[in-house]
Amino acid sequence: MLQYIIRRILLAIPTFFGATFVVFFLVQFAPGGPYEQQLNALRKGQGSEGAGSAIGSENMSIPPSQLEALQRYYQVNEPIWARYMMWLGLYPRPTNDYLAELDEPRNVGGGFRVIVKKKSDGQLAVYSAENPTEELSDWYIDPSSKANSVWVYQRTISGIFTADFGTSFHYRKPVTELISERLPTSLQFGLISFVITYVVCFYLGTQKALRHGSAFDVVTSSIVFIAFSIPGWALGAVLLVLLGGGSVLAVFPTGGFQSNDYETLTLIEKIADRAWYFVLPTIAYTLGGFASITLLMKNSLLDTLGQDFVRTAYAKGLRENRVIWMHAMRNSVIPLVASIGGIIGIFLAGNYLVEVAFNIDGIGKLSFEAIVSRDSNVFFAFAVISIIITLVGSIISDFMLALVDPRIRFS
Repeated sequence: MLQYIIRRILLAIPTFFGATFVVFFLVQFAPGGPYEQQLNALRKGQGSEGAGSAIGSENMSIPPSQLEALQRYYQVNEPIWARYMMWLGLYPRPTNDYLAELDEPRNVGGGFRVIVKKKSDGQLAVYSAENPTEELSDWYIDPSSKANSVWVYQRTISGIFTADFGTSFHYRKPVTELISERLPTSLQFGLISFVITYVVCFYLGTQKALRHGSAFDVVTSSIVFIAFSIPGWALGAVLLVLLGGGSVLAVFPTGGFQSNDYETLTLIEKIADRAWYFVLPTIAYTLGGFASITLLMKNSLLDTLGQDFVRTAYAKGLRENRVIWMHAMRNSVIPLVASIGGIIGIFLAGNYLVEVAFNIDGIGKLSFEAIVSRDSNVFFAFAVISIIITLVGSIISDFMLALVDPRIRFS
């Protein structure tokens, strides 16, 4: 078993690198990113401090030094492979980047100053301004610097593998902080929806198989397929109109996931408050996934009931309930168990538009806002989380399949 899991993990590693590189490549070359937004803002006189007095000018010229600083900050002049490796945290990225004049002290933050001087061999080096004889080994000089102005910087290893997703350009906060604030909310909805979906679909699929061709089977199939054809966010909007005080009934809240006075409530009142807020979003989360899992359970059980070993059990005089639940069911749940990993990936990764429709501050809504505002760091973080969950879900599916199906061996 251990060797099987190790092989699956080793197979997931190149898949992770391939998927993340594709996402990174597409986002880097897509128009309207943070670099282009800041560049346009500077041209309009709305950018960072020092943009000049030409506020509102659509074609304002950007000073070369400011343009170079912007390019270095977003690393647009670096090759794509270097940017990708920096983003992963496998290649040092420049930090504390400053333009300094030769032989003139330069403040680099925190009250610390450096000075760039020529050594006896003619090479440039960075020294402490307070102690010009102390060469700073952790400071570097860009070899492409020209004339008397040079770029000095430090290097650091930070990226995905160091749990550093950077800072959100839109919220001006670390991405990990934003995700840690919103992930618990999405997890609550995802786990609740996951449990409800499997419990309901297992029972419904079983009953449809046992009553195959009946009026119950036809009616429930129609309902399931209609629900499957309606997007979760559209269903959420309809539920808000009908039951959330839109224009019919004001039974449930119009959005969010808890009351404003939630912190002042008792434990029982908190549970009831959350349950009240969770009803409509949970329906929107789960209803669309009923069709595939229900029909998977139904078809699997129907196929098992037609097997020779089931007919043999009936021929031996075993009761119908015992044949179904003790013999047929054990083999029928194999496809259902094997699909658990994929369903986990769907629910735990959050839902973009459902959270937007119900104004739920989860990672789905956060990612939707990141796409709209071209906040690449947040989008990258969500993409990585989705890829990891998908890969882990795939491993869980394979493991569960090998665990419940005696015909599969861990070899």
